[in-house]
Amino acid sequence: MHLMKVDPRALKENPDRSRQTKSTPQADALLLATIKAVGIVQPPVVAPQTDGGNGFIIDRGHRRVKQAIAAELEEIEVLVDEAAYDNGAMRSIVENIAREQLNPVDQWRAIERLVALGWTEEAIAVALALPARQIKKLRLLANVLPAMLDHMAKGDMPNEQQLRTIAAADFEEQKEVWKVQKPKKGDPQVSWFAVANGLSRKRMHARDASFGEDLALAYGIQWVEDLFAPADVDSRYTTNVEGFLGAQQEWMTSNLPKRGIIADVNSWGQVALPPKASQVYGKPGKTDRTAMYLDREGKVQTVHFRLPEPKKVQGKNGEGPDGADDAIMGPKLRPDVTRKGVEMIGDLRTDALHEALAQAPLEDDSLMALLVLALAGRNISIQSGASDDVHGFARMQRHAVRLVSDDGKLAFDMDTLRIAARSALIDALSARQNRTDSGIIARIAGEAISADGFLPNMGTEEFLSCLSRQALERSCKDTPVLPRARVKDTRAALVEHFKEERFVYPAARFTPDADEVATWRSKSVAVEKGDGADAMTSSEEVVEETAVSDEDSLDVVDEVYRVAAE
Repeated sequence: MHLMKVDPRALKENPDRSRQTKSTPQADALLLATIKAVGIVQPPVVAPQTDGGNGFIIDRGHRRVKQAIAAELEEIEVLVDEAAYDNGAMRSIVENIAREQLNPVDQWRAIERLVALGWTEEAIAVALALPARQIKKLRLLANVLPAMLDHMAKGDMPNEQQLRTIAAADFEEQKEVWKVQKPKKGDPQVSWFAVANGLSRKRMHARDASFGEDLALAYGIQWVEDLFAPADVDSRYTTNVEGFLGAQQEWMTSNLPKRGIIADVNSWGQVALPPKASQVYGKPGKTDRTAMYLDREGKVQTVHFRLPEPKKVQGKNGEGPDGADDAIMGPKLRPDVTRKGVEMIGDLRTDALHEALAQAPLEDDSLMALLVLALAGRNISIQSGASDDVHGFARMQRHAVRLVSDDGKLAFDMDTLRIAARSALIDALSARQNRTDSGIIARIAGEAISADGFLPNMGTEEFLSCLSRQALERSCKDTPVLPRARVKDTRAALVEHFKEERFVYPAARFTPDADEVATWRSKSVAVEKGDGADAMTSSEEVVEETAVSDEDSLDVVDEVYRVAAE
């Protein structure tokens, strides 16, 4: 490399220079004033032409040469370097990044030029000291509408999430959205949120697919790599939702076990089993059946269910109507409480439990025992990443915030702790007849704090109409009301009697039956010892059935139940 003087007007511009976006007028005026005052401090670098000419091409310093011509300099000093095989493309981008960061659009254009010259993404990343992932991200700009690129080159860039959404859409979609969202006169900023929102489409992820590449090809599914996702997960996705669900459905049909069914989901996203079927949470028996269904994310889920066996009674001769051993179906007895009544009991219990937790006297050790019980409830789930329990999580966060200072340390008084603990218990415990049911845990907790005293008067027409004749007649006990010939007359008399008194249906009280407690404890012990643990089919079942995990935990549960019972 040697120094020589040349006429700046004789130098030719390099078409492969990295910085193609025009500099600002203010920056050009500052450089021109500097050249007029002290000349060119650092000579531009030129190289001999490689196309057979005798002149020189500018390698580095296009702005200095341009402003030297504007300053009407007759000659300037330049450094003559050897010609590069890539016309100086790599040296140009390295120098511009080192001097002043190129905007992402210019970086992408320079990288595309290097790729066209034979550079690999990995080689470019090593040469520029950038992560290879960053090179891949910049190359996403190739999927962005040129009109959007021109605006981005001015410095108004979307964030990574918005850029990912824009690059995933085709040019026609981008063109239609850009017509509406492009900046108006006097407003240089673009609402990239609105642009991305107009182009966003639901994604179905490859990691959730049960089908293979054969079905993916048959349904026209093309996986796209999400370069913005973490590197340690399968980030492939498709926006062909209909094709994805169709392939999942065909896979379920082909892999359905013997006597299995494909089920739908209800409005809450829960599997809709056949009428009267009950879900099996443990190891399925020989007569149990399997149901496959697609959840809200399009993932294939499997559950086992059991259909009830018909009740049989013998005929007059101990045989069926045809003289066979098959018995005749007997009359179906109405249960003591209808389904609606059971649900009403669950709602009333829950409201009373919450009121008791908010008002009943509680010692600190009882609060801790109740928290252990609440966290063992089957309606409690611990989730990470994408979850559908966002509101419950947010409420628990608010309770925890009360106990944490601004610098992230635990700082609270006992009154604040008690309020937070009561609030957390109210949000955790439930006796409702739906997916929020805590099970026997809520019953034990309610009995421990005398929540029966907060149950309302259930001697109303609405609740008593849910009781059978035998249940109504048992409710007349210890009252002056005598059973009537007609059920509605008995019910009306009870309603009238309980206008002045409070009636709580015995089966609605919180105290659990001893057999229920024994069953719950035996299941907990069985899971702790490993009996039937392999039969669990989902994390929800483990949460529902598991109360302890080791012998020490069993001792804790024994002590908690003792405190609750006292």
